[in-house]
Amino acid sequence: MAEKTNRSTLTIPLLSVGFRPFFLLASGYTAFSMVLWLPYFQGELELYTTFTVVDWHIHEWLFGFLPAIITGFLLTAVPNWTGRLPIRGISLAFLVSIWIFGRIAISFSDLIGWLFTALIDCSFLILVALLIAREVITGKNWKNLKVLLPLSILALANIFFHIESAFHGSTDISRRFGIAASIALILLIGGRIIPSFTRNWLVRENPGKLPKPFGKFDMYSIVMSIIALLCWIVFPNVLATGILLILAGVVQFIRLCRWAGHRTWYEPLVVILHLSYLFIPIGFLLLSLGIFFPETVPLAAGIHILGVGAIGGMTLSVMMRASLGHTGQDLKASPFSVLIFAGLVVSVCARLFQALSIGDYELMFTISGVAWIFAFGGFALSYGPALLRPKG
Repeated sequence: MAEKTNRSTLTIPLLSVGFRPFFLLASGYTAFSMVLWLPYFQGELELYTTFTVVDWHIHEWLFGFLPAIITGFLLTAVPNWTGRLPIRGISLAFLVSIWIFGRIAISFSDLIGWLFTALIDCSFLILVALLIAREVITGKNWKNLKVLLPLSILALANIFFHIESAFHGSTDISRRFGIAASIALILLIGGRIIPSFTRNWLVRENPGKLPKPFGKFDMYSIVMSIIALLCWIVFPNVLATGILLILAGVVQFIRLCRWAGHRTWYEPLVVILHLSYLFIPIGFLLLSLGIFFPETVPLAAGIHILGVGAIGGMTLSVMMRASLGHTGQDLKASPFSVLIFAGLVVSVCARLFQALSIGDYELMFTISGVAWIFAFGGFALSYGPALLRPKG
C-alpha cells in the first residue's frame, strides 16, 4: 500500500489516521450486532449466514469487532514506534472497505458460499499483519516484531474457524484458539501500555511508588500464561491444564499488582485499564474451576470473563484514552465515559450470573446485552464527533 495519497483524501479527518475509522466503525458495529444477536439467539430473527447462531456471535466478536480495534491501535502506534508516516487516505480506506465487506459477507454467507466468504473475511487480518510487518521491518524497529506473532495466530484462528464451521457444522477448537490469541495480545500490548500510562500519570500527579519496569518476571509470566492457553486449546478438560491455568492466573495477578494501580484510584482513565486487565487472572481462575468442577462452574463463565471483561474492557479503555489523546483533548474521563465503562462492568457481571445460574436466565441475558449496547454504542455516540472532525 502506498503511503502517498490524493490531497482530497487527506482533508477527510476520518481517514487521517487508523484509530479514527476503526474505533468508530467497530464500536458502532458491535453495538448493532448485539441488537441483532438478542432476537437472533431467541429465534425471533433470521440471518443468511452459514454459521450457527452462537458461532456468528462469537465470530463477529473475535474476528470482526476485535481485529478492527487492534488494527486501529496498531496503525496509530506503529508510526510512533518506527518514525514512519501513518497509513492514511486511500490506503486506509481500502483496509476499512475490506473489513466492511467481511462483515457483510459473514451475514450473507449462506447466499454467497462459505469459501468466498472466508476469502473476503480472512484477507483483512492477513493484510493487516503484512502491513504491520512491512512498517516494523522497514523502520528497523525489531523489538516490536513480537506483536506479529499473536496477530498472525489470530488470523490463523479465523481461517480455522471458517474451515471448522464448514466441515463440522460448528466450532470448538477455533473458538479457544481465537480467545487465546486475543488474550496473548493483551498480555503483550497491555503489559506495555498499562504500566507506561500509569507511570506517566503517577510522576505527574502522585509521586512515589512507580510500576515495576518490564523484567524477567514479566517475561516468565507471559510464557507461563501462553503455555497454559495452548494447553487449554488442545486439552481443555485435562486436570493438568486446570493447574496451569491457576498458576497463570496467580502470576498475572502478581504482575498486575506490580504496576501500582491502587495509587491511581481517582483517575478513571488509568483505573479502567487496571480493572480490565484484572479480568484476565479472574478468567483463568474460572476456566480452571470449570475443569475441576464442570457441573458447578460452566465453561461459559471463564470465557465471558475473558471475552466481555478482559477483551471488551481493554478495547473500550484503550479506545477512550487514544481517542482523547489523539484528537487533542485533555486526558480526562467525562462522567459519561465513566458511565460507559460501568455499563461494560454490568454486562460482565450479568453474563457471569447467567452462566452460574444466579438470577433469572433470560433477564441476565438481556441485561448483559443491553449493557454491552450501551457501553459501545455510547462510545460511538460520545466520541464519534471528535473522531470525525480535525484534531483540535
